[in-house]
Amino acid sequence: MTPASGEPTRENRRVCIVVSRFNQLVTERLADGARAALLEHGVRSEDIATVSVPGAFELPRGVRVAMDRGFDAIVALGCVVRGETPHFDYVCEAATRGLGRLSVDGEAPVGFGLLTTDTMEQAMERAGGKRGNKGADAALAALEMCDLRDRLG
Repeated sequence: MTPASGEPTRENRRVCIVVSRFNQLVTERLADGARAALLEHGVRSEDIATVSVPGAFELPRGVRVAMDRGFDAIVALGCVVRGETPHFDYVCEAATRGLGRLSVDGEAPVGFGLLTTDTMEQAMERAGGKRGNKGADAALAALEMCDLRDRLG
């Protein structure tokens, strides 16, 4: 059997970007990168919706709501920066677990764009800085998995 893979270049996709408002300086840049990548790969502007949620902990619920609205793919974007308490660990674990469950069990592919960094500088490097834009990467992953789903039926 020939290996199958998806391509992020299919058109006629309705995509929802679910973005956390916490650490908004970073998450806005992630959302901008995701939107630019979607447009570059054939998704029409009118087929991209953006929904904001308070923080990373709320991302899974925001993604679930987007799935219930029939989007073809969802991009989850957030940023958690380590602080002085274990709160970082709890939020990262809960958000990652919830998004992972939805990615496997949900109707639409989920692009994972949750940054979990030690410093704000590291986050900015991954939100359009020297480490690229992980929002764009998450958007392309969601499109690719959407295409793979369609190819495999």
